[in-house]
Amino acid sequence: MAALFSADWMSHLKDAWNAEPEVKDKLAEIDFNSVIYCGFKNEETPRGVFVVEKGECVRAGAWSETDPPANWDMRADLKDWLKWVEKGIGMAGMGTAFMTGKLKFKEGDYKAMLKDPRMANPFVKSFGLMQQIPTDELG
Repeated sequence: MAALFSADWMSHLKDAWNAEPEVKDKLAEIDFNSVIYCGFKNEETPRGVFVVEKGECVRAGAWSETDPPANWDMRADLKDWLKWVEKGIGMAGMGTAFMTGKLKFKEGDYKAMLKDPRMANPFVKSFGLMQQIPTDELG
């Protein structure tokens, strides 16, 4: 098992992302490029980084100060991340998580992304990929 957002965990997520045509290929169709951070609401810095070029994750690992600035920075409490890793989250659940403040975006326009199904559908599916990764709470 890998600790949530550790280099090993993020590497597993990268492999799952690149193996999922409904994520990688759909985002490649719209030339999606992004630097994505993830972490916890109560921490100043993120835990993980995920770099996507033309839909493909080209690098994933533990966040460091040398990483490029984020296009997206998603934050939630540990208990919420663990629930999503275990049970997944659909479009309705994601909307509820955002509206209730369980999922925060320090960077990125969540509302604009949801209005574009070419981005929204792969985004929700990417959360489902987390269920494939055996996860420890924290390292």
